[in-house]
Amino acid sequence: MKKSTYSMTLSCLPTLIFLPVAAQTDSTRVNNYQHDKHIHKEVRLDEVTVVANGVGRINKSAFNAIAVDTREMQNTTKNLSDALSKAPGVRLRESGGVGSDMSLMMDGLSGKHVKVFIDGVPQEGVGASFGLNNIPVSFASRIEVYKGVVPVGFGTDAIGGIVNVVTNRRYIGWHLDASYSYGSFNTHKSNVSFGQTFRNGLTYEITAFQNYSDNNYKVNSPVEDFTTGRIDRDNKESVRRFHDAYHNEAAIAKVGVVGKPWADRLIIGVTLSQMYKEIQTGVRQEIVYGQKHRRGNSIQPSLEYVKRNLFTKGLDITLTGSYNRDVTTNIDTASCKYNWRGETAPLNSPGEQSYLHSRATNHNWSTTATVNYHIGRAHLVTFNDVYTDFRRRNASLLTAETLTDAIDKQTRKNIAGLQYRLMPNEKWNMTAFGKYYTIYVAGPMAATEAMDQYVRTSHTVDFWGYGAAATWFVAEGLQAKLSYEKACRLPTIEEMFGDEDLETGDMDIKPERSDNINLNISYSRRFDRHSLYIEGGLVYRDTKDYIQRNIMSMSGGKYAAAYVNYGNVLTKGYNLSLRYGHGRWLSVGGNVTKMNVCDNMPTTMGSSAANINYKQRISNLPYLFADSDINLYWHNLGQKGNTLSLTYDNQYLHSFTYYSSNIGANKDDYVVPNQFSHNMTITYSIMRGRYNFSLECRNFTNEKLYDNFSLQKAGRAIYGKVRVRIF
Repeated sequence: MKKSTYSMTLSCLPTLIFLPVAAQTDSTRVNNYQHDKHIHKEVRLDEVTVVANGVGRINKSAFNAIAVDTREMQNTTKNLSDALSKAPGVRLRESGGVGSDMSLMMDGLSGKHVKVFIDGVPQEGVGASFGLNNIPVSFASRIEVYKGVVPVGFGTDAIGGIVNVVTNRRYIGWHLDASYSYGSFNTHKSNVSFGQTFRNGLTYEITAFQNYSDNNYKVNSPVEDFTTGRIDRDNKESVRRFHDAYHNEAAIAKVGVVGKPWADRLIIGVTLSQMYKEIQTGVRQEIVYGQKHRRGNSIQPSLEYVKRNLFTKGLDITLTGSYNRDVTTNIDTASCKYNWRGETAPLNSPGEQSYLHSRATNHNWSTTATVNYHIGRAHLVTFNDVYTDFRRRNASLLTAETLTDAIDKQTRKNIAGLQYRLMPNEKWNMTAFGKYYTIYVAGPMAATEAMDQYVRTSHTVDFWGYGAAATWFVAEGLQAKLSYEKACRLPTIEEMFGDEDLETGDMDIKPERSDNINLNISYSRRFDRHSLYIEGGLVYRDTKDYIQRNIMSMSGGKYAAAYVNYGNVLTKGYNLSLRYGHGRWLSVGGNVTKMNVCDNMPTTMGSSAANINYKQRISNLPYLFADSDINLYWHNLGQKGNTLSLTYDNQYLHSFTYYSSNIGANKDDYVVPNQFSHNMTITYSIMRGRYNFSLECRNFTNEKLYDNFSLQKAGRAIYGKVRVRIF
């Protein structure tokens, strides 16, 4: 492919555009699509070829990386996690409605296995008030997804992959983006963002958003009979959620300079957020709460510095630092219990789950340093180091005098990596890298069987990892990628310390170790007004000390979640993607993913007895799912510059079992059924997108949807949205 550069804008591209990205997190890549007439951002063809109305792919990077362009989604009510669910091999798993617990599943691994970054800064430990399912899609210009093997530029310990949210970065001019939406279940969402960059390089931006919902949708659930104390699981009633309201608010302010001889970008920022959440259920839907709730707030100052050609040509550096203080309060002091009809019965002792009024104060420090050194055109050396320091202090508020735990929970992580990339010509390139992981964990441990005395204990674990990746342009438009990594995933804060409420942690839980192999083949072709993109990927992952989230029974018919190491888990699977575009008026495509994550232990843990679950799929984990969409555009409808767009999309999920398939396959109570949901969105944009009006219907066939155990998600929902953009 001939090397050249060209300018482009993406204002006419469809709702779903996947743009491959290079391995570095440099802000100068294809993330700044400029609308100002003075600036045209050039895209180098040695990184990306854009296929109009479809998928941009032909990426010189050997890593399997895509990027979801969010701009056409910004007229919908989607949040960042909703946008991610359209990427190949990625699925969003939620426990309920707006503000509910969520996790991302990527190529068979879920939750803590997938790491999240914002502009290259890790988000572990920042608190629930600023999560992906709380942040509107307009917060980002695109979302990068690295599947499987991850370059050292992120300094992460992910096994399943990572998600990097790239925020809007505009140079020169003033801009305003404001929106408001209202819909089913008394759901309100609003967002405003404005800022300016002056010609002398001074820049500022302020963003604020909020979400509110009663989440009072109907579910089908067995109801406890307080007279007999029995829960008839074979008899389910249609009931309405009555204690599930949620709201969160956030404000982000940034100020700094860009385009200076001593700094391409120097930004100081602060993020403030808060949330309130009523807790309707525990980890199983048959248990219902009527007064239990949670609130939290956080403050996060940050610093970012980027400089290319520092001291010498080819030496680029990116430094970031942040501190997050997050306070979460859990309240469970009710003297009565509830059933799904809203009926109450007295409790022998207060507390619907456990008598609790506690405050957890989290302090989280994070620093990253990335250095890239270009040696001529063929060689690139990258060094990255990420250091995080987390400390949690717990306090009980049940008495008039606050009782603070004498021993804090603490962890320190450091991940350092060195990477070399060789690109001798346009046909192929390869990358090799090594990583060093270390974690220090300290906290209280019971010193007596009665668990009435605790002592401070600590330990340190380290691990070396390495890997390689290569790509080959077989023919015009046809590209193959192969990568391998001996990876390590350090336990997360929740896995080590729990959430101080419905989840318990284990300080001694071991890091996961995994051998990962990824093969990816893609074909991209554009001819006349037609564009075609086809991609297929194979995944092989052999994981030792796999960290599994299990449900455990408690006294009084209650449940909680716990994390345990499971000896060996083997993942084999594939994902397929297809997209076709015709001119500026049609885009159609979809994805299919099948990932078998299986128990690979011939004998049970800690004994020589045969394991009845050997070669069976891991429980409560989807293994086959698909999605597709059709996007239609009518340009200059009504008058020049106006556009009407219609989007239909769907999601299919094949049934899976809550427990081992040997145990649960023959009982409906243990099975998540097949699900096929449908959504429709119509948007009318006036004056080239200055004024936008949208109407959205989610799950318009009112399908019963489940992601985790028996927790049912919302049925049919309708939303309207108004958005104004000035730039």
